[in-house]
Amino acid sequence: MEDKKKKIKIPRQSMREQDPQVRSKNFDEVPLGYTEEEAILEASRCLHCKKPFCVAGCPVDIDIPGFIRLISEKDFIGAARKIKETNSLPAVCGRVCPQENQCEEVCVLGKKGDPVAIGRLERFVADYERTAGDILIPEISLKTGKRIAVVGSGPAGLTIAGDLVKLGHDVTIFEGLHKAGGVLIYGIPEFRLPKDIVDAEVEYLEKLGAEIVTNTVVGRGKTVDDLLEEGYDAVFLGVGAGAPVFMNIPGENLSGIYSANEYLTRSNLMKAYRFPEYDTPIARGKNVGVIGGGNVTMDSARTALRLGAENVYVIYRRTEVEMPARIEEVHHAKEEGVQFKLLTNPVEYIGDDNGWVKGAKCIRMELGEPDDSGRRRPVPIKDSEFVIDVDMVVVAIGTMANPVIPVTTPGLETNRRGYIVTKDETGETSREGIYAGGDIVTGSATVILAMGAAKKAARAIDEYLKNK
Repeated sequence: MEDKKKKIKIPRQSMREQDPQVRSKNFDEVPLGYTEEEAILEASRCLHCKKPFCVAGCPVDIDIPGFIRLISEKDFIGAARKIKETNSLPAVCGRVCPQENQCEEVCVLGKKGDPVAIGRLERFVADYERTAGDILIPEISLKTGKRIAVVGSGPAGLTIAGDLVKLGHDVTIFEGLHKAGGVLIYGIPEFRLPKDIVDAEVEYLEKLGAEIVTNTVVGRGKTVDDLLEEGYDAVFLGVGAGAPVFMNIPGENLSGIYSANEYLTRSNLMKAYRFPEYDTPIARGKNVGVIGGGNVTMDSARTALRLGAENVYVIYRRTEVEMPARIEEVHHAKEEGVQFKLLTNPVEYIGDDNGWVKGAKCIRMELGEPDDSGRRRPVPIKDSEFVIDVDMVVVAIGTMANPVIPVTTPGLETNRRGYIVTKDETGETSREGIYAGGDIVTGSATVILAMGAAKKAARAIDEYLKNK
């Protein structure tokens, strides 16, 4: 009991970051991570509960008390390997997962104070293992001879590939782009998730035994049925939901208005922020409006600042309380100088004589009764229109399913929004031997939820192949 009281009194360890005025002008990672001493002190706060709610709050079932105990014992490599028993992407998850809504939300310490910084500790040990170069590749004891095709190399695809390889199956990942990683590569900026970290996680999977084939768009040159005819025993679809969504308001076809998909893909995947060192150019506005309130909105706004914008406005139709973006990302954006235009919604874009956007006509909103999302519905205030001067707009209001897989896969059931219909606990689709998970099933969600769905599908596919 005395030891518990001492632990409760230890404050949560903050993480050092780049100065906002400095980082808003570079693409280097913002948080600098824990030192060994900070990690050990933070790990010492864990109460090692008899019933660890944190594990239940983790979509990929990490033994959280187990890896934290190893940190407190200074066994950092052991802690990394403990995490990798169920999670092949710890360096990614430690950076981009919303721990505050999952494992940390149910931490007992959080009832009267700050929860254990589980995500920061996960990041620490993953980085320690990578820097030390002491990465263990587990031996695959028994090969089954079964072959699985994984379509898409995002979080879901990488996760299921790792799990199935460990179970002895041969896995080939098909990726449409020229680099593996999916949204981790094209969607999340360098300052939030350095690409050498994603590359290292992908390399680990290849060393496990997964084969990765890039520049292959399944559904075009090769269909899902082609894969089955080529001898694959099962197919997993983890293609995400990458088709852009626009508001369909007047003036939206003016030059200078972009989808967040294109904007971030140019910057992240094609390295346009380093143009002309890299060949892909990117628009650089002086006054930039970013429409939306999620993490992609924050990523786009903070990217625009780093590309030299004088004013960046996040234009969101609800209040900050309803924003789906992580609190940390909103905080970082504010620190860096992003301006928030809340309870504001664009109704029209105004162009100049050359067809370029020069203003966003907006209307002020107020909150009414809750809608299907549980958030209060934004309602326009009559005669409250005003204009925000912008010379560039990034629309970041969400994405939708690309129809290329469903259209070219007869008998694959989709819902009215185009997402693939599956059984929740297994990822089974309406076609035997075809499974799916991640954003192509749920719509835009988090990295860790896609990984959790992939782990369920991996168990189901393994069972299916054993009984086939």
